[in-house]
Amino acid sequence: MTKLVAITMVLLMITAAAHAQSAATALQTRPERTNFNETSHYDDVMAFMAGAAKAAPKLIHLTTFGKSFEGRSLPLAIVGAKDATPAAVRRTGKLRVYIQGNIHAGEVEGKESAQMLLRELAEGIHADWLKSMVLIIAPIYNADGNEKFALNNRGRQHGPMAGQGQRPNAQGFDLNRDQMKLDSPEARAFVKLLNDYDPHVSMDLHTTNGTRHAYYLTYSPPLNPATDLPIVNLLRSDWLPSVTKTIKTKYGWDYYYYGNLEGRGDDRGWKTFDSRPRFNNNYIGLRNRFAILSEAYAYATFEDRIKATSRFVEEVLNYANAHAAGIRKATEAADRQTIVGSKLPLHAELERSGQDVEILLGDVVEEKNPNDGHIMDRRADVRKPERMPEYGTFKGTDAERVPSFYYLPPRLTAAIDHLRAHGIQMTTLARTATVAIEEFQISGSDAAREFQGHKERSLKGSWVAAESQLPAGTIRIDMNQPLARLAFYLIEPRSDDGLVNWNILDEAIGESKVYPIVRSRN
Repeated sequence: MTKLVAITMVLLMITAAAHAQSAATALQTRPERTNFNETSHYDDVMAFMAGAAKAAPKLIHLTTFGKSFEGRSLPLAIVGAKDATPAAVRRTGKLRVYIQGNIHAGEVEGKESAQMLLRELAEGIHADWLKSMVLIIAPIYNADGNEKFALNNRGRQHGPMAGQGQRPNAQGFDLNRDQMKLDSPEARAFVKLLNDYDPHVSMDLHTTNGTRHAYYLTYSPPLNPATDLPIVNLLRSDWLPSVTKTIKTKYGWDYYYYGNLEGRGDDRGWKTFDSRPRFNNNYIGLRNRFAILSEAYAYATFEDRIKATSRFVEEVLNYANAHAAGIRKATEAADRQTIVGSKLPLHAELERSGQDVEILLGDVVEEKNPNDGHIMDRRADVRKPERMPEYGTFKGTDAERVPSFYYLPPRLTAAIDHLRAHGIQMTTLARTATVAIEEFQISGSDAAREFQGHKERSLKGSWVAAESQLPAGTIRIDMNQPLARLAFYLIEPRSDDGLVNWNILDEAIGESKVYPIVRSRN
């Protein structure tokens, strides 16, 4: 090759890269096109993602991971692998990070932030991330809810002025309460995505309209006390504090752990949300993976909420890039660890931290939406520090020993299918086996609670030693598997978020005084 030809090829490559960067830079989200008056519709997101992939076809690969209740494809962008298949993503050996927006379709900032992140990646920004990570980006998870626009779907939230989607999906289900029961096609698709791509880290991007505080964004790690402790400790001791400090240094903005000011007198304090794994980040924690919830502040302007979310995502990813090997090792260690014989909680209660903390309370001013005149609250630049108790973690209750095996009769098809959908590994007994087991003798049931078409319940009783001949065809679940914590929480009859709770075993239990699933006697 002559020197002239070589120079020409380099110039052509530079020109092509410049054209690609120009094409990516020309992409604008709907908020950017409308001076942050409107949020993206489903078709806007699909077109934007296609434009980003066209601008960087060797970098961004598009696919879908399922369909919504109304039949919309759920789009997914893979960045940092040779193609969009799970096999290609896993073969990279890189840290896999999943970023999800719009699980509540009125909380639209994550949807917009995820699109803007795709544009930056197409422009070549953050190229260093892709040496250590593959990014798996789903901007519009609740695609149906996104299209149910109304001006006041979010009450007194400050914009977008032209309205936003609704919280539930088209079935009326809150998708952030569906991780264990899997009633929606969206939740089924999400769990399949986790099984296929197995991201080490997941980010779920929300917006909160609770207490008037001074934080631009609040966040949470997994809250269920049955979660692998080293995973939670890394998030609480280093990762999230590091992100908080960096954002304060760079931008002067305050971020903190999610909470609301609740209670009176001695019970008054900064309190987090529910620990049950029906919530996305708690569920992912039970799968031995890092989960990070973000909540932009609803009373900041729409533009500032997107900015707050994007800054958070960027700093979380900066940390992940710098500590990719350690994060992978932590998940691998959690998968290898045996929990057989240990005790894990099946319920939890809020736990007060040892010392009071300083919480930055804030204020708002009222404004009218220019389209229909409904009252919105806009964040005032006010910081009112107040020391108070913090209830940011949970203490486990009703602990139960983890057995070596569970055994399910093959007639429990709904339960078996449900466990398989979650990714629980199981085998089938090829011949009759005499096994030393425990059976759960039912003494009663908690009062049913109505929720999303279910009558939530849990059983009372105890495990009692027995001998049993288990026939060929019996399903055996070995609790020395990566998803043992999740399997335990789903199967145990006293669990506050398992098969019994969601009525999946109602017909099998009937009037029986014995739970239909047995377990090994350790």
